Amino acid sequence: MQQVRARLLGSLFAAGLTTGCASLGLGEAGFPSPLQGSAEGVPIRPVPPQFPTWTNEKGLPTLAPLMRRITPAVVNISAVSRVPPEQHPYLSDPMFRRFLELFEVPIPDTSQPSRRQSVGSGFIVDARQGYVMTNYHLIEDAEAIVVTLKDGRSFPARPLARDSATDVALLRIAPVDAPALQLGNSDALQVGDFVIAIGNPFGIGQTVTSGIVSAIGHDRPRVEGVEGLEGFKDFIQTDASINPGNSGGPLINLAGEVVGINTAIVGPTGASVGIGFAVPSNLARAAMRRVVRE
Repeated sequence: MQQVRARLLGSLFAAGLTTGCASLGLGEAGFPSPLQGSAEGVPIRPVPPQFPTWTNEKGLPTLAPLMRRITPAVVNISAVSRVPPEQHPYLSDPMFRRFLELFEVPIPDTSQPSRRQSVGSGFIVDARQGYVMTNYHLIEDAEAIVVTLKDGRSFPARPLARDSATDVALLRIAPVDAPALQLGNSDALQVGDFVIAIGNPFGIGQTVTSGIVSAIGHDRPRVEGVEGLEGFKDFIQTDASINPGNSGGPLINLAGEVVGINTAIVGPTGASVGIGFAVPSNLARAAMRRVVRE
């Protein structure tokens, strides 16, 4: 009886999750050809209405088989940028400088720019071409970018396309033997659909969190007063835990497709309080086509 009940729960779990998601055919070798077309004229292949029922050895529902397929395509991104020197106001005060000299305290040299390392996430969209998608703000001023795969392999990367308006960037690394993720149809998302966020929060390593779609753009007014979100109403809102370091990582539906790129959170402490935002995959796809054509 317990096994029958567990299998019934597993079936209900899978059938009651995200429905209506669709694929736009942007897969492992998908960037070269779709980028040549228009953003509007790409046919949508419907996803079969039923998803597989995954259970563990005890017959309990699990997403582990999906994660084993998806997570090797999610990467860590390290970006090193140069920060302009900033003169502390106290160091401009002759009396303060004299005070430091009297006590033989070295006066800091602020004339040289410092370097800052930013850590975030991304995902492979074409392994043969070495295409990796991430957030624009992560690599905006980067002088050096390194992409590290889940298995520990690291590759230098260069920006191939950037779009600040949507906070999306496309990087290129050497061709790799790795899986790639496919962009899904974010327009098919509904509030309540289950989603999974994958990334590198606080630089601790790859982490998987799950939640639901809390809100979609056309259901709420424009976001104002939140840094990075002003005037932008098309974000996907989710309660899947997103923290610093998750930026650029994928938001996945239960078909294994990328429906969003995690980009921002709202929280008084700078950590997740269940209000995270992702750039819709359809918006990211259109932005990359536009900037590549330019």
